[in-house]
Formats: sequence, structure tokens, C-alpha cells
Amino acid sequence: MSNTQQFHPRWASAPGDTIADLLEERDVSLDDFAHRMDCSLPAVQDLIHGQSPITIAIARQLTLVLGASVEFWMSRDFQFREDTARIDSEWLAELPLSDMLTFGWLLHEPNPSDQLAACLRFFNVSSIHAWNHTYAALQEKVAFRTSMAFKSRPAAVAAWLRQGAIQAETIHCKPWDGTHFKKCLLIARSLTRAKDPKAFLPVLERSCAESGVALVIVRSPAGCRASGATTFLSREKALLLLSFRYLTDDQFWFSFFHEAGHLLLHGDQGLFLESDAAPTTPREREASGFAEDILIPPEFQEILRHLRPDAREVIRFARRAGVSPGIVVGQLQHSKRFKHNQLNSLKRRFRWMD
Repeated sequence: MSNTQQFHPRWASAPGDTIADLLEERDVSLDDFAHRMDCSLPAVQDLIHGQSPITIAIARQLTLVLGASVEFWMSRDFQFREDTARIDSEWLAELPLSDMLTFGWLLHEPNPSDQLAACLRFFNVSSIHAWNHTYAALQEKVAFRTSMAFKSRPAAVAAWLRQGAIQAETIHCKPWDGTHFKKCLLIARSLTRAKDPKAFLPVLERSCAESGVALVIVRSPAGCRASGATTFLSREKALLLLSFRYLTDDQFWFSFFHEAGHLLLHGDQGLFLESDAAPTTPREREASGFAEDILIPPEFQEILRHLRPDAREVIRFARRAGVSPGIVVGQLQHSKRFKHNQLNSLKRRFRWMD
């Protein structure tokens, strides 16, 4: 009894690859080939690129011009179409399609081929092959960060990042100014005491845009465990993307200042992606230290270390430090001075509006 498994590659070879190889081997130009096939040059180009199926009539003509049997050419085309359909189906299955439709990122298309085309348009790529090339580095990054703690799908993370970039395109920003952005963070810190995101988010977004930073909040779809990401969309415009995933004020503000730290400290070093399983690298420690110092300045750190898990004491300290009590609780839980079930009632909790 055989225990071997079938190998299904993530690519499909069009019959046109074979045709192109034979033409190159025989030093036959496309114009000459089109003449021998008794068809136009565009029709031949579509055939080589796999955009036109091989009919029996075309297979017979290929046999006369290039050799091999009619059955070979028909089988070659059938295998290509079958592989392409499988790859299309597997790729769509990797996407968080249900959430992309629910969140309004895509419109529902009853025809699978139309849904595939809509997804490719969403990612601004012409094919799945182009998508794999465009997001190759991201797939490696996500696989590395999530291999141990949980299963995260690179395609889901890519969809979240792409939606963030799409929304960032609508935000008018002044040119990137790191000095101004650092001053903007002082304004942001004062907003931590605001209770309603409807009140503080518009102020925060405007302040960031003044410094060349498009602040975007995008709900994470199934399979995406990211809490934040930063990258430069151009030399003059940065993206600071947050998922608001944990829906508590301490997590939201720490994520914001952590990502801000990446922009100021490591902005020109590519994409930074934060998740539950983000490895502890020197740059991640620097960004976390930056966030901690912004939220609880050094002059308050000694007092913070001696706080007891007493609600009134924490509230008094938070008022003195100028931040929300939830942030104080979150910092003490993170440093393991408070247990993770202590004083969680002081954290502000948010919810998504459908």
C-alpha cells in the first residue's frame, strides 16, 4: 500500500510556456508563428500567456506547426486550467473573505471568478502570482512570528495591511516631520484620559496628519492577530495602523505609542508588525521602552513601582501622572507587579459599532 501524497504546487505552467520554449529553441519569431498558425499576433500572445484556451482546432494547428500530438496539447491545456482553478480556490480560502465582506472591504460577487477578480483588485495586483511576489516578505515575517504561539494566516494579515493602506490614501497629511510628531505625542498623551473614542480619535488623527502620519484604525479579520503596524508609504507619508484588537484603553494607547516609537526610532527600516508572538528584538525593546517612558515619564517611575493594588491609590497616581487609571494598571500588570486579574475594572473598555 502506497503512503505517498500527491504534490500540488502553488504555481501553474501554461501551455504557452512550452510553446515559447519551442519557438526560442527553433528561433521562430512571434510574427512568423502567428503566420504559420493563421491567426493574429494578439491571438498568439493570448495563447502563450494562457489567456486563451486550446481548442481542438488550435491543438491540431499546433501539431502541424510545432509537432506533438493533438492529445498532448489538449491535455496540457486541461492540466493548466485545472491547476489554475485549484490555486484560485486555495488562495481565496486563505483570505478572510467573510470578514472582508462583512467589514465592507469587498462587495459580494455571486460568481467565483468575479469574486477572485474583486480580491485581486483589492490588493492592486494582476494575478495570484503577482500577489505572492508582492507579499513574499510579509508571508515570511508572519510565519516566523506566529509559528509557535498560534496559527496566523499571512493572507489575513496582508488583507488588514492593505485595507489600512487604502484608508490612508484618503487622509491628507503634511510632509513627514519627526520633530513635530514627537511634539504631537505630548498632545496624544493628554488624550488618554478621554473616555470616548469619538471624542479623542478625531483629535489624534488630525494631530498625526499634521506630522505626516496617517493614523488608521482597521478591525482585524479572522486569522490576523496583529495589534499594530508601521511603515512609510512614501518618503513624506507614514502609516500608523492599529487594530484596536483588545478593546481596552491600556492596550490601545500602549500600541499607539509603541508604533510611534518605531516611526521615530526605526522609521526607515521597513515594515514593523506587532502581534501576540512578536519576537523580543532590540528594536522591539526600544519601541516598548519609548512607549513606557511616554505613558509614565521617568520622574513617576519610582512611585509607580511602589503602588499597591488599591483602586483609590492608582486613581490618585494616574491623575497626578496625567494618564488614565487603566494605563497605570496595564503597566503594572505588564511588569508583573499586579496580577492580570487585579483592578481590571479601572480599564476603559470599547466595542466596535457594526
